Amino acid sequence: MLGVHSWIAVKPTGAPAYTRYEVIGWGVDRGLPAIRVNRTGPDNYWFGSRPDRLVDLRGLGVDEIIAKIEAAVAAYPNPDAYRTWPGPNSNTFIAFIGRQVPELRLHLPPTAIGKDYLPGGALLARSPSGSGGQLSILGVVGVLAAREEGFELNVLGLTLGVDARIPALKLPGLGRVGLRLDATVQPR
Repeated sequence: MLGVHSWIAVKPTGAPAYTRYEVIGWGVDRGLPAIRVNRTGPDNYWFGSRPDRLVDLRGLGVDEIIAKIEAAVAAYPNPDAYRTWPGPNSNTFIAFIGRQVPELRLHLPPTAIGKDYLPGGALLARSPSGSGGQLSILGVVGVLAAREEGFELNVLGLTLGVDARIPALKLPGLGRVGLRLDATVQPR
């Protein structure tokens, strides 16, 4: 799979349903906001592809993390912009949330094109997992080194890298080749 679409769904304690946040490009050129809320369910398929859960947090302290996620959604610097490549796009949005909420330990797949686009043209940022850092030139070329993600070289939105923590190669168009990276329930 060459590319993926990412979103985040949250459900505070006692809430009757999940809230899904995502960035969609359709209609942005006609004045619609890029950030969409509850467009579909929390785990709907995306053009026939089953969603992969990247993070699953539950239990004590999760409401505080959800509050941080919602603050990050509100602070997203590109709420009315969308560009498939190099960004800002859905993966740029989720990577931004990860950087703002390091408790997520978010590890986006190498096929998440746009994850390396840094808001405001920044050159340096924390990695989406919060466990390292990255250098990126407008999401076109860059390097990332982090405990969670490993080492990644990004060229034209394609990722080549190595994950030593959960052994795998990261290859353009193929994604992770090696041990499967599963979202584990992380009780708080």
